[in-house]
Amino acid sequence: MKTVLIIAGSDPGAGAGLQQDLKVATLLGTYGLTVVTAVTVQNSLGVQAVHPVAPEVVDAQLAAVLSDFPVAAVKVGMLATAEIVRVVARRLAEHQPPYLVVDPVLAASSGAPLLAPEGIEVLKEEIFPLTHLLTPNAPEAALLTGLEVSTPAHLEDAARRLQKLGPRWVLAKGGHLPGEPVDVLTDGVNAYHLPGERLAAPHSHGSGCALAAACAAGLARGLALPEAVNQARALVAQALRWGLALGSGRGPVNPYAPFARDLARYQVIMSLQEAAARLQQEDIRPLIPETMSNLGYAAPYGEGPQDVAAFPGRLVPSFQGLLIPAPPAFGASPQIAAVILAAGHTWPLLRSAMNIRHFPGLEGIAPLLSFKVATLAAAAGDPGQRLKAVLQPWEQAPDLIINPGAGSREPLVYILGPDPQVVAEKALALKNAGRAAGKLM
Repeated sequence: MKTVLIIAGSDPGAGAGLQQDLKVATLLGTYGLTVVTAVTVQNSLGVQAVHPVAPEVVDAQLAAVLSDFPVAAVKVGMLATAEIVRVVARRLAEHQPPYLVVDPVLAASSGAPLLAPEGIEVLKEEIFPLTHLLTPNAPEAALLTGLEVSTPAHLEDAARRLQKLGPRWVLAKGGHLPGEPVDVLTDGVNAYHLPGERLAAPHSHGSGCALAAACAAGLARGLALPEAVNQARALVAQALRWGLALGSGRGPVNPYAPFARDLARYQVIMSLQEAAARLQQEDIRPLIPETMSNLGYAAPYGEGPQDVAAFPGRLVPSFQGLLIPAPPAFGASPQIAAVILAAGHTWPLLRSAMNIRHFPGLEGIAPLLSFKVATLAAAAGDPGQRLKAVLQPWEQAPDLIINPGAGSREPLVYILGPDPQVVAEKALALKNAGRAAGKLM
C-alpha cells in the first residue's frame, strides 16, 4: 500500500487538519502517516487557541517516520511558526519525497492566524521550491503574492506568480470569488480554468485540507497530476454537497458520501426485493393504480435517478396476484426517483417511495393511522418539483403525498419512508384500513 505523510495541525473536531487528511487518505486507498505541527483548540464555531508543537519535537517525528517508512507522497498543511517551517523544509530537502503537495494554511475561515507572518516568507523561500503542487485558495493567493484576486483572471495571474516561486504546479481555488467557482491549474506554461458548481454548502469545514490530501493520495497511487486534481475536485464537490451538520456552527465536509453510496447499492436491491415479496404475499392489488405502481429506494447521498433503484416493469396486478416482471435496477423509474430525491432534499432520511391509487376516504383514514399527509398543487408536470414546494424542513416529515392529478391524469398517492420495508408496511396498513372502512374491495 502506498503511503502519504501528512504534516499538519490537529483539529479536535476532526473536520480539518491531519484528522480529515487521514480520512481522505484512507478512503482513497493509501496509508496515512502523520507528523503533528500544532494542537488547535477549536470546534464548529471557530478556533479558540493554537499551541504549536516544539520545533525539535516536529523534527524528531519527521526523523522517525522518514527513516523507517517508504513515503510515496507528502501533504503539508498548517505549520504554525517559522521555526517549524524551517525544520520541515530541511527534512524534506534531505529526503526528497517523490511528490510534495502544500496547502498553504495561513488563517482559519474565521480569520484566526494559523501561520505567523515571518513563517510566510520562510514558506515561500524554503518550501515552495520543493513543492510539486501548491493549493492556495483565493485569499491565500492574494496574501502570498500581494495581488488583487477578485476574478478568475486575477486568480490566474496570482497562480502564475506563485508558480515562478518554485512549485511545479499551482492549483489556485476560486471558491471565495463571486459567481460560479472556477479553479485555475497552471504549470507556468499552460493555465487551465476548471469550472465548478456553486453549492449551497453551509458545512464546508475542512474542504481545503480534503482537496490537498486527495491530490497527494492520487499522486501516491500513480495518477498523473491533472488526473489526481480532477479526482480530488470531484470528491470534494460531493463532500461539500453532503456536508455534516455536526456542532452548532459550520460543520465538516463529508468525503465518505460517494463511498457510502457505492457500498449501499447491493443492499438497496436486496431491500427492494424483500419488500416487493411482502407486497406480493399480502396482495396489495387493491391499491394499484391504472398506471401501475412502482417501489423505489435511493442509495444514501443519492444525486440523481442513477442512484435510485426501482422495478423496470413496475408492480402489475393480475388474476394470479401481484406480478413483478423484472427485478429492481438502478435508473429504472425517473418518476419515482424524482419523488424520492425531492423528498430527500428536505428530509434526507426519506429514501424510499411507492405510488398507489387515491381512493375515497383516504384523507379520513390517514390520521387514524397517524399518517401525516401533504397535498401537491393540482398541475401537470414533474411531481418532484411540486413536492419541493410543499415540504418544509421545520415540519414533520410526511408519510403520504397526494397528487391530485390534472386533466385526465389519474390522482395518485406517494407513500414515503426511510426504506422499502417501512413503505410496504404503510401501504398494507392503508389497504387493511380501507377495507375495514368499506372503501376498498
